[in-house]
Formats: sequence, C-alpha cells, structure tokens
Amino acid sequence: MPSVRRISHELLQRQGLTTVFGNPGSNELPFLTGLPEEFRYVLGLHEGAVVGMADGYAQATGRPVLVNLHAASGSGNAMGALTNAVASRTPLVVVAGQQVRPAIGPEANLSSVDAPALMKPLVGWAAEPACAQDVPRALAQAVFEAELQRRPTYLSVPYDDWAADADDNSRALLDRQVRRASTPSEEQGRRLVEQVTAARRPALVLGGDIDSAGLLDDAVRLAERLGGPVWAAPSLFRLPFPNRHPLFRGVLPAGIAPISKAFEGHDLVLVLGAPVFRYHEYLPGRYLPEGTRLIQVTDDASAAARAPMGEALVAGTAAVIDLLLKALDAPATPTAAYRPVPDPLTAEGTDLHPEEVFAALRDEQPEDTAYVVESTSTNSSWWRQMDLRRSGSYYFPAAGGLGFGLPGAVGVAMAQPGRPVVGVIGDGSANYGITALWTAAQHKVPLTIVLLRNGTYGALRWFGDLLGVPDAPGLDIPGLDFTRIAEGYGVHARHVSGAEELRAVLAERPDGPRLIQVDTTLTTPA
Repeated sequence: MPSVRRISHELLQRQGLTTVFGNPGSNELPFLTGLPEEFRYVLGLHEGAVVGMADGYAQATGRPVLVNLHAASGSGNAMGALTNAVASRTPLVVVAGQQVRPAIGPEANLSSVDAPALMKPLVGWAAEPACAQDVPRALAQAVFEAELQRRPTYLSVPYDDWAADADDNSRALLDRQVRRASTPSEEQGRRLVEQVTAARRPALVLGGDIDSAGLLDDAVRLAERLGGPVWAAPSLFRLPFPNRHPLFRGVLPAGIAPISKAFEGHDLVLVLGAPVFRYHEYLPGRYLPEGTRLIQVTDDASAAARAPMGEALVAGTAAVIDLLLKALDAPATPTAAYRPVPDPLTAEGTDLHPEEVFAALRDEQPEDTAYVVESTSTNSSWWRQMDLRRSGSYYFPAAGGLGFGLPGAVGVAMAQPGRPVVGVIGDGSANYGITALWTAAQHKVPLTIVLLRNGTYGALRWFGDLLGVPDAPGLDIPGLDFTRIAEGYGVHARHVSGAEELRAVLAERPDGPRLIQVDTTLTTPA
C-alpha cells in the first residue's frame, strides 16, 4: 500500500503544484522527504517573504501554488503577507506541519492548538484531517477550494501522518478535476444588455480581476464602444486598463464621498471584476448620486453579497464582457490614440524627483516590462510618468500590507523568466521583505530592483497631515545603505546619483538579480 506522502506527492504533481515556496521546520521534514525530481523547492528566509514570492508567482502564472510553512509560528509570521494574497484573490495552497497526533492535546512544543482556527477568517478554507487516511482527500480539497474561491487555503497535517499507509480509495483522487462554468443565463444576459444599451451616460469601473483573467484588451474594446469614462477600482493591485488611454480617468479615490462625486452625471456605473468598493479613508456621504444606478459583475459571490448598494450579477467576467462585445457589435481591435506623457518634474539638489526615475524606467525598459510596485509615497508620480498598455504590467500589494513588493517581484520574475521584471520599492517597505534578495541570488533570477531612498515613511507623513497628527514619532529611517545589504545577500548592487547615470544603468540587461539605489525627494501619494 503506498504511503500518504506518496499519494499526496502524486496528487500535487498531477495538479501542477510542483513549485513549492517554503521555510521548513522539523514538523515539515517528513512531508518534504522523497519529493519527486519534478518538484522545485524555493527556499525563503522568512515566511512573509515566502508568501510574497508565492503570491507574485501565482498571480503571474494564473495557477495555484503550494506554500510550505512551519506550524503555528511560521503560519503566524506569514499572516501579514496572506492579507495581500486574500485581497488579490490569489490561489495559494498553504500546507503547515503539525506535531504528531498524540502530542497535540497535551500541547507539546511545536503543536498548533486548533490550527484551522488560527488562520480563519483570513483564508477561504482551513482544516486539519481527522485521520491520516484523510490527508490526500483534504489536500485535494485545499487545491480545489483555492481554485474555485480564488483565495488562499490552509491545511495543517500532523507529521506522523505522512508515513502512514493510504487507504484503498486514495488513488481515486488522482484523476479528479473540478471546474467552474459561470456564464449568465439567457434572461440575465438579455437584462444586462438592455440596461447597458439604455444608459445615456454610462461609466465603467474595472478591477484587478480584469487583468488577472487576461481581459485588458477586451476591456479596452468594450470601453471604446461605450464611449464613457473608465476608472480603475480603488485599492488597485493590477492595472485593468491602459493608463494613458484617453478614456482612462485614473484610480478612484478610496472614500465614499469622493467616489460618489466622481459618478455625478452618470446614469449607469458598470463595475467589472471588482468589489463595490474597497474604501480606505473614512469620508462619509451618499454611496451614489441621485439618479445613478450601479451594476456589479463579479465571480466573487462574497464581494457581491457584501456590497452596500447596487445590483450584482455573479458570473464570469470574461463571459459577460464577451456577451456585451457581441451585443454592442464592438470593433475587433482598439482604435484610440493614447495621451502623451508629460515632462517629468525635477528636483533641486542632488536627489532625483521620483518622476525622473519613472521617466527613465519608461524610456529604458522594454514595453512589455512587468512592474511590481511598493513605493506608496510616489504613487501620483508613478501614474503621471508611466505608459502601461499590456496585461500583467503592474502588481501592487492588494491589502496595502508592506512586504509584498520585493518578494512579489522575485515570484513574478521566476514565473515569467522571458519577460523583463522590475521591482520599484521604497526604502521603508524594502525592509519587510529584504530576505527575498537571497532567494533571487540563489536562483539567479533576472530581476531589477529600483530602490527609492528618501529616508522616511513618506506615505505615513502624508497620512499624518490628513489626520492632523504631524508630530507622530517613528517616521524617519536614516542610515540605510541597501547596496551593502544586497551585496551581503549575493545580489549585485549600485548606488546611482543622477538621471543620466540611472538611464545608462537601466539600459543594461541583467542576467541575474541586481539592485539600483536612487536617492529621491519626498513626495506624496496624491
């Protein structure tokens, strides 16, 4: 009889989960022994970086990925990074080691008491199998739940279970497939088309799910056919629409009152692939202007159920966009001429304005470059200077939790080795995931990290002014030299001091990871 471990390895192999991001402890070793040669174990030096790398990898591939964590302590270290994966709807399958079954009740060291409860309500599904023979079935459920919900799942497995004999029925799991089809019914489709075509002044709001599903070009065709303005949903983690397209109005502000103001004069707001809405600043007001209707289309039933206003259709966004394109007889290709980029702002002194850095990136990097951005205080400068037109061009921490950017860039670059990848990272956020540099060096990941150093938590300074607390302590971080840190992890690093030097360095094409440190002036997100 094959062991639970052998059946589980074969199940993961057949489901395509052969890249494992992890940081193991003693409880995890019995699962990792005997991994088939098709598996690749990507070691991270901290669980937050492990999950960030897996998040970027899964987003870039569009497929679930396996994460291996150590009991309660490792799972706890990973929870901050998991908040981003939850908000970006990334299908991570997290498997954590547990003490042997007889030791859990007495709470022996490294036992995780009520392990599934530790991760709830963060993950979409969590379990610990009731017996060793149920481990393969539970593991299959974790994979399928992650795919169906597009949300991380969590499975805690006592480490003595892996060597146990599997039962006679376990092989029936190996050929299982679980798929979802979510095309709207004929009546639902007819009603939606009628509502959209009857609108006199429609507006589109597009969420990150548009880009996750590879629908950016179709979204452009739909927008051009409707002819109304297009916004990106607030708390944007992927770019669903080219940012220099003449119909694009930018990212919606993350407050109730300003969003309502943006919709004034529109009789219909069609939201595709986004929650309604992920507010941030508490700016109360009416959810919608008088006379404005909202229709949300999403395959996330929870997002549809919790929305405080509007009508929702839970369906596949791709199917709905295709339906509307056919009903509206949209052209086969986009036709609009894109807006030119303004000249970058400059700064006095030796430090560069962030716009100078982003202009250099735009000019010197290939057009298909994927950018993983975690420099929140430079947000307005970023959107003024960049010209992003391709799917998968932009990644951002979906829940706002720092520590995604640098590991996420490593994960995206590992998933797409033929595509240029640049991490645009602030000096404040870099410290949260700095250990990912070691993984990038070990795997010789072709990746450029542009490190913007201004010596402070710039976004917090901006928030301090908004909240009327300009004197809060702990906002400055002087004395950090990331070139020395990067070199210590085995990554080639360089400190550039001017725009021309930066452009020259960016024009080089790395065959492994590199870090470019640039001193920049302080700017605000908006």
